[in-house]
Amino acid sequence: MSTQPLLLAGRLDRLRQEASGVRGRQFRRLLDECDRYRSEVPPAEHPRASITYFGPVAANLALAYRLTGQRHHLEQLRRWLAPPVSFPHWGKAHMPDHDLDAGWLCHGLALAYAWAGADLPAAERDALFDKLVLQGTRLYDFAVASEGSWWSASYWQNHNWICYAGLATAGYVLAADHPPAHAWTERAKQNFATVLDLLPDDGSNCEGVVYWRYGVPWIVSYLDVLKSAEGIDWFPRSAYLRETFWYRLYQAAPDLERIVDHGDCHDRRSGHSVALYYKLAAEYRIPQAQWLAERVAGDFFWREAYESGVKPGVRPEAYQELLWYDPTVPARGPESLPLGRVFPDLGLVAGRTSWDPQACLVSFKAAPGGGHKAWETSHRLADERGWSTLNAGHHHPDAGSFVLLGHGSYLAVDEGYSNRKRTAHHNAVLVDGHGFVNDDRYHVYKDLPREHVARIRTATIGDGWVYAVSEAASMYDAALDVRRLDRHLVMSPRGTLILVDDLAAGVPRRWTWLLHTDHRAEHVGDGRWVADAGSARLRVSALEPTTTHADVVETPIAANPTSSTPSLAIEKVQYTLRRATGPAEEVRFVTVGEPLAWDDAEPSEIEVHSDGRRVVVEVERGGDVELVAIDLDGKDPSGALGAVADIAGDGFAARSESKT
Repeated sequence: MSTQPLLLAGRLDRLRQEASGVRGRQFRRLLDECDRYRSEVPPAEHPRASITYFGPVAANLALAYRLTGQRHHLEQLRRWLAPPVSFPHWGKAHMPDHDLDAGWLCHGLALAYAWAGADLPAAERDALFDKLVLQGTRLYDFAVASEGSWWSASYWQNHNWICYAGLATAGYVLAADHPPAHAWTERAKQNFATVLDLLPDDGSNCEGVVYWRYGVPWIVSYLDVLKSAEGIDWFPRSAYLRETFWYRLYQAAPDLERIVDHGDCHDRRSGHSVALYYKLAAEYRIPQAQWLAERVAGDFFWREAYESGVKPGVRPEAYQELLWYDPTVPARGPESLPLGRVFPDLGLVAGRTSWDPQACLVSFKAAPGGGHKAWETSHRLADERGWSTLNAGHHHPDAGSFVLLGHGSYLAVDEGYSNRKRTAHHNAVLVDGHGFVNDDRYHVYKDLPREHVARIRTATIGDGWVYAVSEAASMYDAALDVRRLDRHLVMSPRGTLILVDDLAAGVPRRWTWLLHTDHRAEHVGDGRWVADAGSARLRVSALEPTTTHADVVETPIAANPTSSTPSLAIEKVQYTLRRATGPAEEVRFVTVGEPLAWDDAEPSEIEVHSDGRRVVVEVERGGDVELVAIDLDGKDPSGALGAVADIAGDGFAARSESKT
């Protein structure tokens, strides 16, 4: 066995010294996590549920032993290694030996072998070695045999990152005594070289925040073992990793504890990884990442640990927190950052009224499956090689949809996780009752022709304003002959949401406008509804068209988030405000949403003035006036404001003033 253990070579003495100093908090976390395992009994037989947790348990105990030399950590490690070494397969309910369970355990158990294997009894050490050889060989053989399909070539997907990172870790640890493992590390290197080249430069993630926190740490884990084993540093070459913290930060709810839940999200709290924040801070010197890591560790950690639906969750990442923390990175909060940001590849526009926990936030998106780069590249690879590489099953049919939060609550919501993904579950528009082509299934974008591309046409952010336009007509079945389905979205500095939906088809269609809330929206007359939301409420004013059929219905959502644990189920009900027109070739919906504190009953006066393709909306409340002018063809509408605009962009101008 190597005397220079992977990830620890040349670091052990310094880590031990810092354990009682600048790394004391992370060291305490590691010891506490290892202490937790003493009272738990690992299953003697492979359960039907996932066994991914065995990997980080082994890594935590092995690192604690290597740092302290205390034998009780080694004894606990032996107890936790025995079951997975004895299991004939890794994974039971879904793809045994060939998917996530195998990836997680190859990584964690290989680190345990590298860090503590020399001190295991010879028979146990040999059994662990043989098991890693067996499982690594099975994983490698599957990757080769399935090249061009499923995770072997799913470059934008967490299964790819996890399985190849696990395979590489095992390969580096075993190769000196098992030369065939060199092929594992070379294949993983080729894969991740492609991954880094193909991931979007804006750092976004089409699978959503929850799978970001679940999957991206494995890209970092791979680059970490590559650097340790071969001295190759790929962190500087990755534009994606350099930018991805900003994606995560701007998809944080105003309280920073919860998340914006575009994509498959188990819940609204499963979004943090202290370890990943530390590593991004360390590699790219991002003070806000260091700050958020400390904020989560101090304020949010335990609630997420107990309430998160993602397993194994945040607690077993203790070994990574200790190894990835860089005490030389300063910590600085987000207060000086811009209030909004555009992520062009995912067509994601996010903005907030401030960095205060009670602020309003809107997140608006429109892109093809997987984002623009993945969509184009996956179609090119399909044409050139016949490969299926996208596997964007966690990307929803949500182009043109948005999420709105304010005053501490979710006001206009996303469905979260679902097995059968439907446009009707999002804040979107149906055409003759139909959503996107191919929706109402798990993989909405699978085998979808290249021309089905949604996009953000323009975006303007500044001075507290957010304006963006989505185009989504191409996402509907060609038989519907949808010519235009453009959404113009504005959020003002006080959080007022203004939507102008510009819709057209080649023949008369029935158009249904949808808004989803956690609680039923109550009709309060005169084209207005109010949806209570705990500490907040959303007041909705329908301005155009003046004649629609409106109702509020229950929309049930159901999902099994992981095939490796069939018993795990997510079920919820959201409420859908529907405004439907009669048959028409062209329709324009104009809507205002006002986020209010739960006890704020102050009325507002709202007017809309339409002149051809120009729409002007005025909202007056409490003596403050917000005036928004939109030209649906992108021309300059500033003249309609009657005064100098506070902000202007393509087809947009706005200003606010006080009349008091």
